[in-house]
Amino acid sequence: MALDEKTLDALLAENRTFPPPADLAASANARDPELYARAAADPEGFWAAHAAELDWFRPWDTVFQWAPPFAQWFVGGKLNASYNCIDRHLRTWRRNKAALIWEGEPGDHRVLTYQDLHREVCRFAHALRRLGVKKGDRVTLYMPMIPELAIAMLACARLGAAHSVVFGGFSVEALRDRILDAESHVVVTADGGYRRGGIVPLKRNVDEALKECPQVKSVVVVRRVGHESLDVMVDGRDHWWEELVHEAPLTFEPEPMDSEDLLFILYTSGTTGKPKGIVHTTGGYLTGTYTTTKYIFDLKEDDVFWCTADIGWITGHSYVVYGPLANGATVVMYEGAPDFPARDRFWEIIEKYRVTIFYTAPTAIRTFMRWGTEWPAKRDLSSLRLLGTVGEPINPEAWMWYYHFIGKERCPIMDTWWQTETGAIMITPLPGLVTTKPGSATIPFPGIEADVVDNDGNPVPPGKGGYLVIKRPWPSMLRNIYGDPERFKAQYWSRFPGVYFTGDGARRDEDGYFWVLGRIDDVIKVSGHRIGTMEVESALVDHPLVAEAAVIGRHHEIKGQAITAFVTLKEGAQRSEILAQQLRDHVAAKIGPIAKPDDIIFTAELPKTRSGKIMRRLLRDIAESRQLGDTSTLADASVIESLKKVYSTEEEAG
Repeated sequence: MALDEKTLDALLAENRTFPPPADLAASANARDPELYARAAADPEGFWAAHAAELDWFRPWDTVFQWAPPFAQWFVGGKLNASYNCIDRHLRTWRRNKAALIWEGEPGDHRVLTYQDLHREVCRFAHALRRLGVKKGDRVTLYMPMIPELAIAMLACARLGAAHSVVFGGFSVEALRDRILDAESHVVVTADGGYRRGGIVPLKRNVDEALKECPQVKSVVVVRRVGHESLDVMVDGRDHWWEELVHEAPLTFEPEPMDSEDLLFILYTSGTTGKPKGIVHTTGGYLTGTYTTTKYIFDLKEDDVFWCTADIGWITGHSYVVYGPLANGATVVMYEGAPDFPARDRFWEIIEKYRVTIFYTAPTAIRTFMRWGTEWPAKRDLSSLRLLGTVGEPINPEAWMWYYHFIGKERCPIMDTWWQTETGAIMITPLPGLVTTKPGSATIPFPGIEADVVDNDGNPVPPGKGGYLVIKRPWPSMLRNIYGDPERFKAQYWSRFPGVYFTGDGARRDEDGYFWVLGRIDDVIKVSGHRIGTMEVESALVDHPLVAEAAVIGRHHEIKGQAITAFVTLKEGAQRSEILAQQLRDHVAAKIGPIAKPDDIIFTAELPKTRSGKIMRRLLRDIAESRQLGDTSTLADASVIESLKKVYSTEEEAG
């Protein structure tokens, strides 16, 4: 994948750098500059040293075994993820420390200490056992962002059952397919959840899905919204959470799990056809999330950590639940949207709970940019000391906005690259050691060996684009696709045998920094030139009137593909053909004439998943007048209908 030279040159022109703040560099958890060299010289020793910081019932016999593409870490070791996230903290003053600070969308809130969390997890583990759940079973969780979701995950882990969390925004069909693929006999849900003042009827969706899932014998329901129309229970199958745990014992002995025992299955978003269940096991996954959380977010005892991701996604698994709790952190959970009841809701929560570490998505940051600086300016954000981004590459201008208006130029930004499959963060700065550059995820985490290669698997020189690969196994890596090892081999290990193929494009600069260019299918070939959609989007967002942009390629009889840009303007900006031409010229000036969009489509919203990722494949479907693919992950389905009307109007006008 050789990206167009002018496109790459435009990215290389980003030369702003931000060294670690001196006070943070002096006190950071990772402050030894030899850390990277030691990890590179002995990666197995590096990971083993950090695995040893967890509590094991039985130590491992062998650190690592590799029969490509199947890996085993900490072979023979026994531990329990729930014990490591809760019990070991009860031996210290942390038992009375806040573990979860939860804010509901209507404004209700709860605080659970580590002692509280232990009690509730044990009670629910007993409830699951009463329903027949045993070690090795799978339990599907389809819930809103409430404490009971984290409690249910940890209860499953405690008794040795694997959880399969299905994002609460998924459709009935997507839920059904995931229940069937995981072969779950128990589903845990809620009567409903809140979203922008409305109610998401989760239990009703479960009832519809289970019409085609005869193997499910029990459904546990949390009473969240209490609306009588949602209280329809099936006798013999359905149980209220509160009634199941009411008289349950307050302790539950954790099941000793082999390091390679299944911890959870998580289905990747946007799945078409048979769901793709990513398999993560206990010891390696917990080591990866524990270590990355400790170093990347520089966790201290008095930190208040808020990752805004829904637990239905891997970011929520790793950096709302397992990573922070294994470190004994105080974690904020929020149920609702960033703009309800007002556009300062995130900043209000940071002010209210004195959040110190904030981890969110670039799409959210670009939305905040569009809303204007007056919203964060209303709130006291002085508690913040470190920021992070996750989900997709961040445009340099969005990075700078985040740095100036949220971090007030004092908070380093940890731009992180990783995947559901990697389990934990792979490419990232360390806040006390690495100078950051806007738009770059910088360098691999210690112990991770990443590279950028050409079609033949050979490393490409600095400045050249290629395929992002991981050349050495790591503890938190996926172990399989549930029930489909051949698909696992074909999808991740066949492109470059023995090397993990990420599916992303990237380049490295002269300093060795990685610039992730997005999925390799997000590349447009215009008159023989390959242009990355991210570079065109970055050029558009660089314009002072543009809040957000999504770029796709559509068929063109002469050029092969033409560039179509869907653009959302900042508030107060007026759509016009004059502005559209200015944006085309702006892209040409930033990248080159070859990258100038043929079409500029102004739109109020872009189609996104509930985790904030732009669904570019749906934009391609619209531009090519194709039947829309899977829309089950959309946050707001009405956006697509609106876009179809806008696009057809533009086509007629053209």
